[in-house]
Amino acid sequence: MKTVTLQVEGMSCQHCVNSIEGALKQIGAAGKVNLSGHSVEVSFDESKLSLETVKETIEEQGYDVK
Repeated sequence: MKTVTLQVEGMSCQHCVNSIEGALKQIGAAGKVNLSGHSVEVSFDESKLSLETVKETIEEQGYDVK
């Protein structure tokens, strides 16, 4: 398992948390959103998912990954 922390802009409420964490779960990753830190800690299996796929999944929810 690989764990990365991504800076994500545009998150402001519990809906944002649920949206991102739910989308990550659907692709087989585990995400933990930190609203005050504008970040998401993501754990995923590199043999099944790429970091680019993780970023795209967050961006598809309407957020900017830095």
